[in-house]
Amino acid sequence: MTVPNDLIARLTETLDRDAAIALFRGAIGRQSITGNEANFVAYLREKMAALGLNNLETADFMPGRPNIWGERKGAGDGPRLLFIGHTDTVHVDGWREHWAGTEREDPFAAPIIDGAVWGRGSGDLKAGISASLAALSLLDKASISLRGDVAFAFIGDEESGQPDTGVSAGIKDLVSRIEAGEIPRPDFVVYVEPTRLSVYPAQIGFFIADITITGKSAYFGVPELGKDALRASHAAMSALWNHSDEVAARAEHKLVGRSFLLITGLAGGGYIAVPERCTLSLIRKLLPGESLDTAAAEIEAAVRSAIPDPDIKVEFAYPAGRDHALGGTAAEIDEGRVEVGLLSASMAEALSGRGVIEGAPFWSESPFFVNRLGVPAVYCAPGDIRNCHTYEERVEVEEYLAGVVGFAAFIARYCGVTV
Repeated sequence: MTVPNDLIARLTETLDRDAAIALFRGAIGRQSITGNEANFVAYLREKMAALGLNNLETADFMPGRPNIWGERKGAGDGPRLLFIGHTDTVHVDGWREHWAGTEREDPFAAPIIDGAVWGRGSGDLKAGISASLAALSLLDKASISLRGDVAFAFIGDEESGQPDTGVSAGIKDLVSRIEAGEIPRPDFVVYVEPTRLSVYPAQIGFFIADITITGKSAYFGVPELGKDALRASHAAMSALWNHSDEVAARAEHKLVGRSFLLITGLAGGGYIAVPERCTLSLIRKLLPGESLDTAAAEIEAAVRSAIPDPDIKVEFAYPAGRDHALGGTAAEIDEGRVEVGLLSASMAEALSGRGVIEGAPFWSESPFFVNRLGVPAVYCAPGDIRNCHTYEERVEVEEYLAGVVGFAAFIARYCGVTV
């Protein structure tokens, strides 16, 4: 059976707004700062079981930190769609103090204020997780059955900021299970990072470099006896800024712009003495197709050429390995793919002005599918990355509900319907 022409109107009329909002607010209420994913996974297990998902399973990717996945089997003659998102959120340090005495004081109370649901994890990314599950419930209420399978996988350890976490341990475990045949391979993936219902078929890559420059201290009155690490750091920074300009001039990507590096920190000095040790930190943005190894080698060469003194030691460390030992690779799929167009059209019909095809200004975990598995993936979900990780994190109610309708329409159009 073909998808009805009035699908969006039918879904909008059928949508139980209160139930969809309650699902979302309940998700925010389950505190899941990185390391405490199990608290939210227990909630998801309850809701996913209520949807009657098949093969609903949880498994620890690290002790006490589970992933969860399940599926709705279709009639068997359609493609397999996977919705994926991370269950962990960033910390709430300072939130209560910032909002003391207001409705927003509890970061997990999920109040609705001025048409938006507030709280930590609302945008990043419990709106996306909730909208994807509510979309399947909406199809059930609308008596729409599917030809293809719809799968859900919610994984931990995506966020950085907590000690010994944020290395994508959750998705590494999930992808390994797909490679081993334990979990079926999807044909298309929607990672529910917040996009304001735009569709992101491309994303940047990144790595962080910590550079330690060590010279030799000496009393301030006889600086010629020392090796000034701070002066060497100044030379290194000048070289790095010049290198960033060179990198930016090489190419511009249609969706994610230009590459660059940003120096994010400088620490060091001496007390009435020649500074012996300084540390620099930087982050490098990469475009699809750029090599992390090459980019790192270029940075190392730029710094070493700026500090020719053999008595000054320069060391490099890369602390943020994700799908690559140095960091996270960039990824892209053809924006002209049928699936991208279907998702874009579904979101545009659900809420005017949405469904725009753009590039992700952030790094998340789609490269594990695009680059490692060779499975096409995009980002799309309610929420605005610009207010995530801040005291202003919130999602507009109407955007969230449009996301539910848009996801439901996309599922029907992509997987196909039987009745």
